Amino acid sequence: MGAWETQLRKGVAEIAVLAVIAREETYGYRIVEVLREFEGLALSESTVYPVLTRLANDGLLAVRTEASPAGPRRRYYSLTSSGQRRLYDLQESWQKVSGSLATLFKGVAR
Repeated sequence: MGAWETQLRKGVAEIAVLAVIAREETYGYRIVEVLREFEGLALSESTVYPVLTRLANDGLLAVRTEASPAGPRRRYYSLTSSGQRRLYDLQESWQKVSGSLATLFKGVAR
């Protein structure tokens, strides 16, 4: 993977994490597993957990702790109303950028 792909993946980490959590309340490692299912969105735990911490500190995520079937207690994340607004704003921005790029690519030979 090239350096630009790494930077792109880091750039979409927030929107990807918020989108997974918007689907259902979930925990960190499950977010990593879900993102692995989508080409180009696989993020490591060392990327996802700091994003979760930052989003929670920014008031975009609600966090609750629950016993795990095995191992340490799990932290479950859900979107706050601010988190839902942020995801909506990010979706709008992403759609504009990706639409513009798609238009630009139409004139580029492969």
